[in-house]
Amino acid sequence: MLELWLIVIAAAAATYLWRALGVLLSGRITVASELFNWIACVAYAMLAGLISRMLFIPTGMLAGTLLVDRLAACALALAAYHASRRNLLAAVAVGVVSMMAIAAVRGG
Repeated sequence: MLELWLIVIAAAAATYLWRALGVLLSGRITVASELFNWIACVAYAMLAGLISRMLFIPTGMLAGTLLVDRLAACALALAAYHASRRNLLAAVAVGVVSMMAIAAVRGG
């Protein structure tokens, strides 16, 4: 049990260390700089990769769904995102509800 607590404490310390470093450096980073542009591009690329992996190489419960169902839910979420003036919460909600509705219709 002690080992589990040590792992949790180490993970929390690592997380808060990076957050603290971010807070300290945030005032020194120019948003229009090339470094900030590069960081934004890397973040978007990682997000695109994760979403692509969830769509095309799913694991867990998503692996039991059809590709066409995942693509439909993704398309509906993307449409909701743009229709709601880029509201991420609305897009996620529509995506989740879409997957649930598709699963209910398919009997899953």
